[in-house]
Amino acid sequence: MTMELDVFVGNTTIMDEEVYQLWLDGYTVFDAVKVRIDGGVMEECEASADVLLSDTMDQYRTFQMCERLLHSPSKLGNQLLFQIPPHRQAMLIERYYTFDDAFVREVLGKKLSKGTKKDLDDISAKTSVTLKSCRRQFDNFKRVFKVVEELKGPLVENIRQHFLLSDKLARDYAAIVFFANNRFETGKRKLHYLTFQDFAFCAGQLISNWTVGAVVSSVDSMVEDMDVDLDKEFLQDLKELKVLITDKDLLDQHKSLVCTALRGKTKAFTEMEANFKNISRGLVNIAAKLTNTKDVRDFFLDLVEKTPGCVGQIHGRHQKLYLQNVSRLKRFF
Repeated sequence: MTMELDVFVGNTTIMDEEVYQLWLDGYTVFDAVKVRIDGGVMEECEASADVLLSDTMDQYRTFQMCERLLHSPSKLGNQLLFQIPPHRQAMLIERYYTFDDAFVREVLGKKLSKGTKKDLDDISAKTSVTLKSCRRQFDNFKRVFKVVEELKGPLVENIRQHFLLSDKLARDYAAIVFFANNRFETGKRKLHYLTFQDFAFCAGQLISNWTVGAVVSSVDSMVEDMDVDLDKEFLQDLKELKVLITDKDLLDQHKSLVCTALRGKTKAFTEMEANFKNISRGLVNIAAKLTNTKDVRDFFLDLVEKTPGCVGQIHGRHQKLYLQNVSRLKRFF
């Protein structure tokens, strides 16, 4: 019996970005084929359903074989099995480590352990992110955390160099690592209005101003965990902020500095300025208790619950401005 077989040989690995995204999103091969058909790919390429299924299955196999390399991105450029152009490698890595904001918001601040991983079924149902995608994202968080916790030097730079991520994504992962390490409470109902990007902004401010890395000299720039652990001496020093609410001259000076920084940057400025004394008292009282582990974990919750007036009720983008200026108090000393 005669059999005809068409064979194509090449040395560049063919990867369809749309199919790759479907694979990352956790679609099965058959669901991915349906999405592609609904998108009109059969008319565009003049392909049959069988050819489309074969192509999708082939690409899924390629992605699965590449996945182990994506766990250590630097290996992707050194391997010889897949001939992938540098720009395509960058795309594969960036998309593999990209995450859903809805998903990360659910796990932010939680311990990246088996216990949390057991909850992924519920998180998947709540966020409408497929379970497979939830597992990939969670494993990525855990992998990055484990790698950088053993490294010395700046957190963002370590993530960027070891996982070859863009600056924005590296900073987002730095926020995830920082929150996981310090176990900040983010899941209470009163904090639900804050997005991941709100917390990521705050993490950047805390890393820059409240950690060991914020005060070490260039000679000590390779201090271990410098951007992950809060500076205990600084937290002790925060008790001295009490003088800002007991000394009228310092209170006025503090108000002048903060109002100058915020004027024109928030619609809540007028309300903040009118209630500055009460707001300042609430913030200083929170700061003075940050030597206690539980109070550190409840930091964001306390900002909402224990600061009167507009701080507890303004939108997240405004509250970030307050936190930014509170974190900058370190420079005041």
